[in-house]
Amino acid sequence: MAAADSLTKREAYVALNLLPRIGPVRIRRLLDYFSTPQAILAAPETALTKVKGIEHKLATVIRDWESLTDLTLERRRAKEVGARVIIPTDEEYPTPLREAYDHPHVLYIRGALTEADRHAIGIVGSRRITTYGRSTTTKFSRTLASAGYTIVSGLARGVDTLAHEAAIAAGGRTVAVIGSGLGELYPPENRTLAEKIATGHGAVISEFPIDFPPDKRTFPQRNRIVAAWGLGLLVIEAPARSGSLITAEQANGYGRHIFAIPGPIDRPTSEGCNNLIREGSTLVTKPDQILDDLGNLFPTEKHTQTNSPPTPTTNLSPEESLIYEALADGETTQDAIAATTGLTISAVSTTLLRLEMKRLIDQLPGARAARR
Repeated sequence: MAAADSLTKREAYVALNLLPRIGPVRIRRLLDYFSTPQAILAAPETALTKVKGIEHKLATVIRDWESLTDLTLERRRAKEVGARVIIPTDEEYPTPLREAYDHPHVLYIRGALTEADRHAIGIVGSRRITTYGRSTTTKFSRTLASAGYTIVSGLARGVDTLAHEAAIAAGGRTVAVIGSGLGELYPPENRTLAEKIATGHGAVISEFPIDFPPDKRTFPQRNRIVAAWGLGLLVIEAPARSGSLITAEQANGYGRHIFAIPGPIDRPTSEGCNNLIREGSTLVTKPDQILDDLGNLFPTEKHTQTNSPPTPTTNLSPEESLIYEALADGETTQDAIAATTGLTISAVSTTLLRLEMKRLIDQLPGARAARR
């Protein structure tokens, strides 16, 4: 009992977080009964079992917390990876996340959170992203980040990676919430991106202990943080069975606004988004539609400048000039552009993406494009 009483609140939360099977909902129930994390660790088994969901085996785990955890090791490992811990009573803890009933009681952070990160939008989608998904993710993430929203995503392959990269390219902020400990960053190929985020563009976040490995359970648990953090959630590309749809369901449970980008009806990668729209999520085809719903944080300055295209056609390649001219009469399909220019569909698709990155055109649903 003395050992538990000597812990700070932060240390006690970390100890609880290190224990197996003691998740955020059970910790919340325990706090409702015992008031402080120190009191939970100091409680006898008979008192612990009075709390809903705490059976005898779990009560024994909590009672034996000293033998099951190593706070000294955890502190050392956090220091080695450059992480610190925040808890819900810290001012830095994101307000929207704190209000979620199953919020994490411990967040390990690399990087920095700012007041601006309270104004965030979650972006999720398929790991197996198509060309359509790539261009759409880049356009939406870049514009929303430029308008002042912090982009929150999961650092996974595909949509998540592109969302983080586009936010950084726009000079905005992004938060990566990972499904493993910060010492077991996954996927490993995104270590460079995580480092870039943590060293000047936002923060990399985990609720899992430093050396906790990823598994099938950690990603849905991670997704609820993405769902709860933002004022809304944008689903860009998702098949009918997708973790992104679970995230959307979680966000809906938190009362967040769900946006979905439609896709071709014959593409499995768009089936999940199309189903979300059919079930009542907001269909969006332009970033401004999200800004109209959530509010533009920089309505006359940053966003306007970001969406003002540069002087067109001055530094375009021959292929880019051909396609830009082919769009002079308005919205056009990729097939029509290929027929007009004599380029292959593959060349058209690649060149359209370059023109979009130069903010000269928009790519639209149905493999269509138009000048801005």
